[in-house]
Amino acid sequence: MASKLQQLQSKAFQASQFVAKHGNTYYKQLLEQNKQYIQEPPTVEKCNLLAKQLFYTRLASIPNRYESFWKELDYVKNLWRKRQELKVEDAGIAALFGLECFAWYCAGEIVGRGFTFTGYYP
Repeated sequence: MASKLQQLQSKAFQASQFVAKHGNTYYKQLLEQNKQYIQEPPTVEKCNLLAKQLFYTRLASIPNRYESFWKELDYVKNLWRKRQELKVEDAGIAALFGLECFAWYCAGEIVGRGFTFTGYYP
């Protein structure tokens, strides 16, 4: 156990040395590559303005999303009415989608429990 701890400490030290040596260069390179997304001047007021713009833009998109939801629901209802004509491929895709949704639910539950499988921490 002690040898594993020593290996982990060694790896952590190597990683921190790498970040200390190359982190600043990476940071500058990342900012340079994405400078078209940076708002000038980078102030708290500008960040608050952008947050409000994002919130109200998303709020304004609700009617479009609402309409899309009802179109999707109508499509699913139509598929259900014609389920005798449903191909095995379509049923398989639907089953895989349901399985993926369940897997994401389980992953969220595990993360919410603090990465435990048995239960919540007291």
